[in-house]
Amino acid sequence: MIFIICMMNAVEIIKKKRNGGRLTEEELRFFIHGFLTGEVADYQVTAMLMLIHFMGMDDEETLNLTDLMLNSGEIIDLSELKGSKVDKHSTGGVGDKTSLIIAPQVAHFGIYVPMISGRGLGHTGGTLDKLESIPGFNINMNVQQYKETLAKVGCVMIGQTAKIAPADKSFYALRDVTGTVDSIPLITSSILSKKLAEGAEALVFDVKMGSGANLQNEDESRELAKKLVSVSKKFGKKAIAILTDMHEPLGNKIGNWLEVEECIEVMNGAEVNDLVKVNNVLAGAMIYLGGKANSIDEGEKMAADALKDGSVYKKFLNMVKIHGGDTDYIKDYKNLKRAKYSSVIKANENGFISKLDAYGFGLASVELGAGRRKVVDKIDYLSGIVLNMKCGDKISNGDVICELFAEDAEKLKSAVELLNGSIKIDNENKFTKNLIIDIID
Repeated sequence: MIFIICMMNAVEIIKKKRNGGRLTEEELRFFIHGFLTGEVADYQVTAMLMLIHFMGMDDEETLNLTDLMLNSGEIIDLSELKGSKVDKHSTGGVGDKTSLIIAPQVAHFGIYVPMISGRGLGHTGGTLDKLESIPGFNINMNVQQYKETLAKVGCVMIGQTAKIAPADKSFYALRDVTGTVDSIPLITSSILSKKLAEGAEALVFDVKMGSGANLQNEDESRELAKKLVSVSKKFGKKAIAILTDMHEPLGNKIGNWLEVEECIEVMNGAEVNDLVKVNNVLAGAMIYLGGKANSIDEGEKMAADALKDGSVYKKFLNMVKIHGGDTDYIKDYKNLKRAKYSSVIKANENGFISKLDAYGFGLASVELGAGRRKVVDKIDYLSGIVLNMKCGDKISNGDVICELFAEDAEKLKSAVELLNGSIKIDNENKFTKNLIIDIID
């Protein structure tokens, strides 16, 4: 085995995948280990990512890739915590902010929520970027701090440590800037290498379907959902995948602090119908897998009730405090914090909103500064978009459809131009909303 690995060559492995070959576990191990040690260059990894994107991987390759990513670092043992440990992961969307509500919401029921999250990918937002819009919030806990916070609060939200799936952390950054985000094997191995390492016993996957998803083809989204569930079960985890709509942005706010702000509003009683519905179904599935409900429907009702009495918001504040975040900044959410420059897009006719293309809004939010084009790009935490209208709403000529915010006036102009074609108004209301498309377990 050692001799075979030593004789391997990154170029030959790249050629093999280019020619449609199936990579062995040893070849994948060589490539991943070589990248971590510097023996395989980042441009060679980029070539491999692109080839996996176009050539795909079979089930055994995907399983091996996931296992190697997982075992490239530490696997956290949470057996000392007596109680269910359940996490949720979204495949990425626009305005998709449910993790910030779900973590304290599910923890409210005595279920531990160990959450290791990622940054934005392409046009989709990232939980870590949202959390870091809260001044002082520390997403870089070590494993001991992670365990202590989980034991104390019931939920914890961090990024990958240097020891948790380090191979995925390095691959993840390259995928974001090389156009290789939308690959089922890469998405599967990336998600599960983190989730299997964090110590959860059960997983709920929010698999987005629609233009704003990382996988915009609905058949591919369904395939990904099945893959995530099947691979999770092969690792001995309970799993449910919920296919949710991402043709229009989720909720009314897009951008890092704006999305935190909206979550705080919901935890204080605001009715944001699409966000709350998707959130509570996902939370309900977690409560069910955590053994506190007899069905997802029962769990959804429990989740909805928990949002009404302020207990979820209280736990969220407690989590922010222990993470080092500024709770006064959170409590001051009604004093709207906005970027320096703003602009509005108005309707130029009467009718009904029939399209708010999530992909277009995602691209515009990146242009505003809420996302990255390159790994080194800085996030403008107050930049983003506020939607005044959603699909199906009646609108009159001159009504404001959305407001845009940016720290740079030129970015604002570019984002407005990007939204041309992303908004459509029809004479009749033909829009139908199907937020929960399917559930796979």
